Amino acid sequence: MIGGESIPSAAKPHIVMSKHSSTWETMALNFLFPPLAFVAKKELLSIPFFGWAFRLASPIIIDRRFGQGAMTQITAQGRERLAQGFWIVIYPEGTRIRAGTRAHYKTGGARLAIALGVSIVPVAHNAGYLWPKGVLNKRPGTITVSIGPPIRAANGDMQRLMNEVESWIENEVARLGNPLEQSAVPRA
Repeated sequence: MIGGESIPSAAKPHIVMSKHSSTWETMALNFLFPPLAFVAKKELLSIPFFGWAFRLASPIIIDRRFGQGAMTQITAQGRERLAQGFWIVIYPEGTRIRAGTRAHYKTGGARLAIALGVSIVPVAHNAGYLWPKGVLNKRPGTITVSIGPPIRAANGDMQRLMNEVESWIENEVARLGNPLEQSAVPRA
């Protein structure tokens, strides 16, 4: 892990925005941060066994049928989870993407950070190369996760905030590279 010292005190919850290129980060983030509430689409709750267990983990559920109204729901649920001491995890791409590719970052995380007055902790990793999307077999290797310093949502400029988060995550993912193509990851 790179940047563990960047994780703020658990006393004040933050929003964690992580690259989403595998299922690894969904599990691993739980070991790196205080209690987490994941923002997730409502459809995940209907998956047998997984959805039933996930419901018990206090997620923040998005019903995408409500369009802009969904953001109001996320903000209300987010405020509740923060008050309960949860940190909030948002995958800014909205879905898992293939390692080595980029997807458009959605602004919901920045909107939520501004609405709730909390900072964003960016997370980059190279897990998607070893636990690829759509592949059942995992590849052997060492996953590196990098945690950036908190990014403040101070001035209310949603696009600037989202650009800063995206730039940090994508630059760091590129720096970490594909662990299958290298013997050692450059350390900060």
